[in-house]
Amino acid sequence: MGEPQPILDPLTPAAIFLVATIDAGGETVVRDLLADLPGLRRSVGFRIPGAGLDCIASIGSAAWDRLFAGAKPAELHEFPSYIGERHQAPATPGDLLFHIKSQNQDACFELAMTLGERLAGAATIVDQTVGFRYFEQRDLLGFVDGTENPEGQLAFSAALVGDEDPEFAGGSYVIVQKYLHDMAAWKALSIEEQQRVIGRTKLDDFELSDADKPANSHVAVNDQDDNGTILRANMPFGSVKDGEFGTYYVAYSTTPAVTELMLERMFLGTDEAAYDRILDFSTAITGTSFFAPPLAFFDALPDAPAPAAVADRESPATNGVVSHDGSLGIGTLKRS
Repeated sequence: MGEPQPILDPLTPAAIFLVATIDAGGETVVRDLLADLPGLRRSVGFRIPGAGLDCIASIGSAAWDRLFAGAKPAELHEFPSYIGERHQAPATPGDLLFHIKSQNQDACFELAMTLGERLAGAATIVDQTVGFRYFEQRDLLGFVDGTENPEGQLAFSAALVGDEDPEFAGGSYVIVQKYLHDMAAWKALSIEEQQRVIGRTKLDDFELSDADKPANSHVAVNDQDDNGTILRANMPFGSVKDGEFGTYYVAYSTTPAVTELMLERMFLGTDEAAYDRILDFSTAITGTSFFAPPLAFFDALPDAPAPAAVADRESPATNGVVSHDGSLGIGTLKRS
């Protein structure tokens, strides 16, 4: 297996997530940036000792076809939107994802600014989210987030591609979504009712018993014994001025099918629940799929496709996909 990007490393106190779309004709600049990315990360990190600066770069399906000839990760595809009876998860534009993480926010910002300068005129940043640690790995709803993340060898098998796709072994499929929380409605609930929504106790983070845990609770709908295991790297984000408070959901996995099954159960329901009740308080506003190649990929990028092939593969500006009900899932974010 190739050495992975720092996907398995522990969460840091600070993070910035950049999602970008590649402008027409910007492929060469983007390829140059990807090849230079390990060196850029080292240059910035060396100037901030102890910051532990890292960056995980991931590439979307349509962008892969525009950037590289030859083989492609076997299961890389666009994010499928999910439209349930009450809630929906939109598919939104995104060709590149940069998950920048560090002990210090200044290190994250410096690298993010460097990436933005390199992409200027070749790609458009369609989303920037600043994540932070909130108390003891809690989300802004007040519950510990990520308790059931696999550890040790289980984390490898849950997050990293292996012999099933040997050319991309050590890589990882990643799905990201932004969720905005209705904090007023959430705080109107009693602590006991909040615990029934999540399926865990709020203070000490113990899972409720089967007798006390509702079938539509977040834990019950996302039971990893039923769905499979993923590695979450979620981070809280927010703006007091704008009244926006949310969770940036990041799921790394060996196969996107596991994460997609969880989202299908959340939004479209299960035999026991119409949908995940947390969606009454948390609204998905973005959704994008990527592949994070192993580290060696950046040292020797595949050849670029022929110019004619790039023109043929240009994706629509919306990156819309057909949703589960047959409608066109147009993203809420647009190119500027």
